[in-house]
Amino acid sequence: MELSQVHKADDAHVDPTVARIRSLFRDREPGIMGDDRYGLFSVLLPLVHMEDGRLGILFEKRASTMRRQANEVCFPGGRTEESDESRWATARRETSEELGLPLDRIQYIGDMDTLLGPGRGSIFPFVGYLEDISDMQPNPDEVGEVFIISLDTLLAMEPAIHTTSSFMQPEEDFPFHLIPGGKRYPWRSGTVEHLFYEVEGRVIWGMTARVLAHFLELIRQKGIAE
Repeated sequence: MELSQVHKADDAHVDPTVARIRSLFRDREPGIMGDDRYGLFSVLLPLVHMEDGRLGILFEKRASTMRRQANEVCFPGGRTEESDESRWATARRETSEELGLPLDRIQYIGDMDTLLGPGRGSIFPFVGYLEDISDMQPNPDEVGEVFIISLDTLLAMEPAIHTTSSFMQPEEDFPFHLIPGGKRYPWRSGTVEHLFYEVEGRVIWGMTARVLAHFLELIRQKGIAE
């Protein structure tokens, strides 16, 4: 018996309200709680061929006039818009807009694992291939510089790891009287790892370093670079 038939049979023996609640979830695709507050973002790790024929990864340095994360190294990407048909479409569109490349030169390679950014929503990284960047025209409002580092160079590196502490700091009017233990409640604390790649005079860290490290680890696991 198919799952849909099982549900119909079950609905005949349950409370009508329970049946309606079941129908609500039947065709619902699960998401990630909180994304409606922070938004969805997609980024592209762009593979390109360098002038010497080697395969490399393209990075951007954000424009110095950007309101957030000015001058930091990043991958192309941004917030999902209603007109985007998919998360990949977001990454592709943002890459086209930031680098000044036609959409048809941005090829899909694959999905990487979703990254949960604290206070920023979910970030969906993709791997892509840029067919030709000879006439690339980066948007100066967003991109201060574009540079490429060979895949071999990055695979030969290990990032430095540094940590920061994270802890809960309740506001002054927090209702301690409503929770067990009150002001003695055992809030959880922990540490956050930050990866740093220092390569060819550049510093790659933050979300970009995490996406890069994830990609390089996938490559190493499959022995592609050997």
